[in-house]
Amino acid sequence: MTQTTATATAAPASAPAGFTERYLLDPAVNADPYPYLHSLRDHDPVYWSAMHRAWLVTGHAQLMHCLRDPAVSAERVRPLMDAVPEGAREDAERAFAILSRWMVFNDPPQHRRLRQVFQEQFAARSIGRYRTFVERATRAMLARRAVPGRTGDLVADIARPLPALVFARWLGVPQAHGPSFWYWNARVGDLVLGAAQEEREYRTSLQSLVNLDDYLAGLVRERRADPKDDLISAVLAGGRIGTSVSEEEFVGMLTQMAFAGGETTSNLIVNAVLALLRHPQELAAVREDPARVSMAVEEALRHDGPSKMSIRTAARDFDLDGHPVRSGDRMFLVTAAANRDPERFADPDRFSVLRGSASHLGFGFGAHFCIGAALARLVAGAVVDVLVREYPDLELLEQQLTWQPSLLNRALTALPVRY
Repeated sequence: MTQTTATATAAPASAPAGFTERYLLDPAVNADPYPYLHSLRDHDPVYWSAMHRAWLVTGHAQLMHCLRDPAVSAERVRPLMDAVPEGAREDAERAFAILSRWMVFNDPPQHRRLRQVFQEQFAARSIGRYRTFVERATRAMLARRAVPGRTGDLVADIARPLPALVFARWLGVPQAHGPSFWYWNARVGDLVLGAAQEEREYRTSLQSLVNLDDYLAGLVRERRADPKDDLISAVLAGGRIGTSVSEEEFVGMLTQMAFAGGETTSNLIVNAVLALLRHPQELAAVREDPARVSMAVEEALRHDGPSKMSIRTAARDFDLDGHPVRSGDRMFLVTAAANRDPERFADPDRFSVLRGSASHLGFGFGAHFCIGAALARLVAGAVVDVLVREYPDLELLEQQLTWQPSLLNRALTALPVRY
């Protein structure tokens, strides 16, 4: 993932015997980051990495401090824009104006103003209205794509298409528009998650974001004239669009919803199923009591969640656990490490659906807690529930698993199984 150079001048702490810094996208670290993250956190839970030009925050307490401290800013559109090759810059102005409207790239009070527009529609009680639809869609898709006794890829068969189907229905995207809509989303992901590297890839991603914004602006106009039972209509009915938030800001935030709606949920489904298949005793415990499905999803979020880290910037000089963080320094808040911090979680490397309610950071914390958490939990829980109860012979095939190279996401390219 291309990033800009941080301004920090702090020298790395002297490493003890046995500790050697490694690149986080090293194939071995990307495939299984946890042994290295343990050694990094044990060495120093707040570590200046000259290799990554960023502070790596891996301790649970230290990361929680960052999520609460207004000195730690979520605004990072400028670094993303600085990473664009010179030849693609002419396409970038409007695209990055759209990104600047994303809640995830705004700090309070701006973030709070934008988020309030969606708060009611993302609440668990509102999401619960879609439970029957999600459960029916899950069974129907599995019936078509996951025939008992046959082999398949859980990513392609269910984990990617189901969240896309659910989110498109919830947002109000007609089925006929789905292919273009999800193509644009994937290319926006290349930009935001750092997969775009060459000028051609950047141009495609930037244009896709503009296309997505244009499409959603048209959908908003349609829903103003003819409301439906969907998210856009419900938010418009709330009366905030055009008053506390402009229509342009609303459409920009919808592009964030569209991008985030499928990615996190897809990764959560795959990682939860993988964890259960790798831990037969835990799978048996869930089969014995299906009420434990939600516990399995929560433990998957902690143990090997869909997001490895979030990137922040220091808005001003401040002290973090005895380290002098300077204004402009980049900060990698490594939730994957914090979620396995032994200072916070007993036996943190063990996957246990009976662990209990110890708070994980799989959906973040505080102002930037994932607004779509209730929907992601609903969809992931529905898939795990059906697979656990109706596919007793489900098993993981003995093939090498490949993880997408990403600083931010924890995503398998495929999960080969026998249904």
